[in-house]
Amino acid sequence: MSTQQYAVPSALPLRTRILRYPLILAIVGILATIAPMFVTLGLTEIVPKPLRLGWPMLLSAAVAVAGYRWFVMRLERRPVTELALAGAGRELWRGLGIGVLLVVATYSVLLASGAFIITGAVAPGVLLKPFPEQVMVAIFEEIVFRAIVFGMLQKFWGTKIALGVSTVIFVVAHMPNGGFNVLGAAMTAVASLALSGAYLLSGRLWLPIGLHFAWNFLCDAVFAVSVSGHPARGWLQVSTSGPAWLSGGDYGVEGSIVTGITWSMAAIALLAIAYRRGHWR
Repeated sequence: MSTQQYAVPSALPLRTRILRYPLILAIVGILATIAPMFVTLGLTEIVPKPLRLGWPMLLSAAVAVAGYRWFVMRLERRPVTELALAGAGRELWRGLGIGVLLVVATYSVLLASGAFIITGAVAPGVLLKPFPEQVMVAIFEEIVFRAIVFGMLQKFWGTKIALGVSTVIFVVAHMPNGGFNVLGAAMTAVASLALSGAYLLSGRLWLPIGLHFAWNFLCDAVFAVSVSGHPARGWLQVSTSGPAWLSGGDYGVEGSIVTGITWSMAAIALLAIAYRRGHWR
C-alpha cells in the first residue's frame, strides 16, 4: 500500500496576501499615491522661493500619478486603463464643460439673489496663480477617492456600498477645513456623488478630474470667495451678504444651498446615465 505525499504549500507572496484584504490594498494604494507627492513637495522647499513658481505642484501631481501607476501595475497586476491617454482629451474637455456649467449656474443665482456682490477686480494675472495647485488637487483627490476608495469598494462590495462609504470618507476628509458645518458636509457629500458618477459613467479618471478642476479653479481664480473653507485668490473681489445657508458662510460657496442644488442635479444626471448604461454592479 503506497502513501500519497502532499507538498506543504509555501507561504503566499506578499502581493497575494495584500490582494486578499481590500482595506490593506486601498491603504497601500493611497500611500503609494500620496507619499511620493508629499516627499516631492518637501524636497522642492530646498529650491529658493522665487524659483518655486508653480512647477513643484505640477511635478508633485506627476509623481502622484507615477506612484499610482506603480501600485496598479505591480500589485494589482493590470493595465492602468483609468488613466489611458486614448480618448483622454475628449473626456477631460467634457468634464471641464460640466464644471463650467456648474460654476455659471451656481454663481448666477448667488449674484442675482444678492448673496454675492462684485465690488471690484484685481490684475488678471492672478488667474494663473491657483492653476498648478488646482491641477494637483484634482488629480490626486480623484485618484485617491475615485480610483482607489470608490473603485476598490465597488469591486468587492458593489456600487451602492461604494457610493455610500466613499462619500462618507470624502466628507470626513473635508472636516478639518475652516468653516465646515452641516450644510457644507451635505454639499461635500453631493459633490462626491457627482464625481463618483462621472467616474462610474466613463470608467476612467479624466471626466471627474476635468469636472473637479474646473469647479475648483474657476471658484478660486475668478471669484475671491472661499472654496471648502480655503481662502480664494480671485480676480473678481466679491463680498457676501444674507444668511449663511445662502452665501455659504465661512465654508465659502460650497456651504451654500444653491451649490447643493446645482451639484445634486449633476449627481442625479451622471449616476442615472451610468445606471442606464449598465455601469453599476
